[in-house]
Amino acid sequence: MKDQLKKVWEVLKVSTKLGLTSFGGPIAHIGYFHQEYVVKKKWLDERSYADLVALCQFLPGPASSQVGIGIGTSRAGLLGGLAAWAGFTLPSAILMVAFALLLQGFNFGEASFIHGLKIVAVVIVAQSILSMGKKLANEKLTASIAALAAIIMLLIPTAITQVAVILGSGLIGMWLFKERNVDFENEQSNFNTPKTHYALLFLVAFFSLLVILPVLRELFDSQGLAIFDSFYRSGSLVFGGGHVVLPLLELEVVPNGWISKTDFLAGYGAAQAIPGPMFAFSSYLGTMIGGIGGAVIALIGIFTPAFLLIVGVIPYWDRLRQIKKVKTALIGVNAAVVGILLAALYNPLWTNAIIDAKSFAVAAALFVGMTFWKLPAWGVVILGTLGGIIIGL
Repeated sequence: MKDQLKKVWEVLKVSTKLGLTSFGGPIAHIGYFHQEYVVKKKWLDERSYADLVALCQFLPGPASSQVGIGIGTSRAGLLGGLAAWAGFTLPSAILMVAFALLLQGFNFGEASFIHGLKIVAVVIVAQSILSMGKKLANEKLTASIAALAAIIMLLIPTAITQVAVILGSGLIGMWLFKERNVDFENEQSNFNTPKTHYALLFLVAFFSLLVILPVLRELFDSQGLAIFDSFYRSGSLVFGGGHVVLPLLELEVVPNGWISKTDFLAGYGAAQAIPGPMFAFSSYLGTMIGGIGGAVIALIGIFTPAFLLIVGVIPYWDRLRQIKKVKTALIGVNAAVVGILLAALYNPLWTNAIIDAKSFAVAAALFVGMTFWKLPAWGVVILGTLGGIIIGL
């Protein structure tokens, strides 16, 4: 028990550091996580990490948060999963509550330090792609799958396309590598699946709440229940990462008069200035609707589906990935993940951050510093922020 609690505390410390330094949105978070959990801590290997990322791309909800919850659960059980979520999410949620209470209407969207943080996101993702590509797309066939995935995602950038690319790449992998002796070079996965008998209950709870909450909302006149229902549904039905949830949230909170569109957009602008998951924006909206209590309800509501799904699916996923056909499919899927990240590196990260020669110069310097001088991620964040401010001047 003492050893288990020690692991939970370790997960909380690492995830809190990520929650305080992971700028740039869900794709950038995947890069930060890779650096911390795979490269530095070695809590799981490259293939297990790519497998988990691919799984979370399939599931609705905040993909980066689900990756973190999955790693925390693997490391320290259900408490580890909760610790990973809390550490990564609460710093940004607290900041969003503060924005709602003290800084409503102030636009951070054009601030020069935001530009610097966008450049940092480009560097983090580029370094992650380089590292993952060397392992997962390092031959003609897998590199071709990665390139094809990137091309398709760039030409048809939708959440449905992303799921289709992963599925298609899995089928291609099963076909191309069916004769291959898939032992992953005798590499042993160090992703530990929690041996829980309650995984199915988590999945049942996910679907049950999706059906029951709207009914309860109609039966009982409760603002708290209405908030939880709206945010639970938004968290359950979004594919493609944090920014995709914004139109769903806007439809839930603006038309019924909970918040004005101006305040909604102001909060979104402020959310660009903080680290952590975009879903923490829910705490801003909850505060605007119902104060601190509303923030807690909205935050729990939007993340509950993600937790129920990832904890419920992981035990079955781990068994499936041991089957030879699934292993050959995962060769294709892992290569596709590299391609999807490559497409995201260009759009929206590169197109929004590298807007002139000065931006490229800062990015190049940070990339060399991180890749060859081994600067830590938090150091890159600080230098990138300063670079953005200097560019602004």
